[in-house]
Amino acid sequence: MKTWTVTRIRQAKGKQKLACLTAYDCSTARMMDEAGIPLILVGDSLGMTVLGYESTLPVTMEQMLHHTAAVVRGVKNALVIADMPFLSYQPSLEVGIVNAGRLLKEAGADAVKIEGGAFRADLVRALTANGIPVVGHIGLTPQSIRELGGYKLQGRTAPAADQLRTDARVLNEAGIFALVLECIPAPLAAEITAATTTPTIGIGAGPGCDGQVLVSHDMLGLNEQFQPKFVKAYAQLAPQMRDAFAAYARDVANGTFPAPEHSYDPLPESPDALHNPLAPPPV
Repeated sequence: MKTWTVTRIRQAKGKQKLACLTAYDCSTARMMDEAGIPLILVGDSLGMTVLGYESTLPVTMEQMLHHTAAVVRGVKNALVIADMPFLSYQPSLEVGIVNAGRLLKEAGADAVKIEGGAFRADLVRALTANGIPVVGHIGLTPQSIRELGGYKLQGRTAPAADQLRTDARVLNEAGIFALVLECIPAPLAAEITAATTTPTIGIGAGPGCDGQVLVSHDMLGLNEQFQPKFVKAYAQLAPQMRDAFAAYARDVANGTFPAPEHSYDPLPESPDALHNPLAPPPV
């Protein structure tokens, strides 16, 4: 049994702040797990960070299954949440149940995340009734970016803030075990957090949430095109990687790589080594 379960996440409310990061591959997920990250989200943000799209909208179920399975293979303790991509749950409850089930059954996810407020309550109830744990997501919902008119702060007006309060309450009652609050004013996020029994996970929602999530490429300094206000870069890996690639290219061009220590010598007493340089020496 994993260290982090849906039950433990629920019980962390008011007791422990929860860190969450996005991962899209096995090796990165393994390092996050070894670092003690409780929640790993296979975000449909992979559309921009990995696949080169301008938004999350083109991401498919097959791509989410592929990347979720890779992440799961690297994780022993963290709870792995898979984003349900655009149009994998919007058409009907039946479509949503089937696709959410695939993320658990085929890819090995522990839970799924869906975007949307109170109008998603029926889907949450249907999924949880079928044994599929659900994380909600309100505020800035990237799959609705065309309707929202861009990546903008949400809940700035009194009616909009009231709607977010309602969304959080209804989703909580429907059975979500965690709720992502994205790009809403910090006081509103703190108010919602205090009013719900569900742990809130903030991203651009201030320090009053029960946990925080960041896109790993942002916090590692790999996204040089745009850095949101809410991101803290814990490393600047892009310049280091670029320097390493350039150094490798120079070494290959001038013949200094591979050096003798990177090459295999034949063993006179073992002619087979000429044909299999990776073979162990004779006993």
